[in-house]
Amino acid sequence: MAERVVTLAALNKRTGVTQAFTAHPGDTVRFATLSVRVRACETTPPWEARQTAAYLQIDDTPIEVRRAAARTRRVFSGWMFAESPSLNPLEHPLYDVWVRSCTMRFPETGPDTVVAGRAAQGASKASQSKAAKSPDADKAPASKPL
Repeated sequence: MAERVVTLAALNKRTGVTQAFTAHPGDTVRFATLSVRVRACETTPPWEARQTAAYLQIDDTPIEVRRAAARTRRVFSGWMFAESPSLNPLEHPLYDVWVRSCTMRFPETGPDTVVAGRAAQGASKASQSKAAKSPDADKAPASKPL
């Protein structure tokens, strides 16, 4: 998780001010009265359909409350999805926060580099199935055209 980097964006709906943030899981970023703590971020590998999500905990400490007793209120806790920001949004009257991206490393091999039967090569004779095998393709009768 330490090598992952999430990019977030925030919007103040009243003033129109937007700001982008980058953070690692475990970091907290501040936007106006919000504290956004990044717990995790995930993205699919390049060879799969793109899906990006981050687990966020967002606390709000209104300015008038900050001056008195510092009472924060959890306004969001959960996964936010970059490709579907309306799926699980922050519901706040003044601010929007959304996930833009999550950068992480993947192994240099993908599904195209996996060799079929690799797991079976190391299997011992004792662990192989004793079930009847299907006939070989060259010995199978040829199907007749309809």
